[in-house]
Amino acid sequence: MSQFFYVHPENPQARLINQAVAIVRNGGVIIYPTDSGYALGCQLENKQALERICRIRRLDDRHNFTLMCRDLSELSVYARVDNSAYRLIRNNTPGCYTFILKATKEVPRRLMNPKRKTIGIRVPDNQIALDLLEALGEPMMSTSLILPGNEHTESDPEAIRDQLEHAVDCILNGGYLGEQPTTVIDLSEDEPEILRRGTGDTSPFE
Repeated sequence: MSQFFYVHPENPQARLINQAVAIVRNGGVIIYPTDSGYALGCQLENKQALERICRIRRLDDRHNFTLMCRDLSELSVYARVDNSAYRLIRNNTPGCYTFILKATKEVPRRLMNPKRKTIGIRVPDNQIALDLLEALGEPMMSTSLILPGNEHTESDPEAIRDQLEHAVDCILNGGYLGEQPTTVIDLSEDEPEILRRGTGDTSPFE
């Protein structure tokens, strides 16, 4: 059975954040709040934890995973980004965007799009997620918590607990979150391409 933490959405308790980080570092799978609903997360290099996430969501090897980052300091380690793309990302983070970029060799192959060798990058506008990533000290492999048969990201942590407390190691309850899908912008080529219009304003990329 997973641990269930009630975390203050504006002033997250450091003790609970550190406990969740310890679970991630020990190979665990966590559920945590973002600015676009709840997400599943695990350590970047942990293959077994990634496989557990794939089983929960019934994902195949074509799924695009996202690196959840605390800021842009690690961007060049994991993605190839030119100056114009970097400015666009910097001016719109943190925020409700997922940016698709060419991955570097630092990204495990199983996390990349198999054909295009791209990776999604996010800097979430959610204090719990940001504190979690700051304490972890590295990006976290992440994917939206969309259960099989559903179209929308899960928003109710109590309902999530009922369904998944035996499938994950920790659930961080940051309150009920409305459905706010990210805007997905492909910056892997010369011109930005809007792949999905979500909550994030698309005008800077048009």
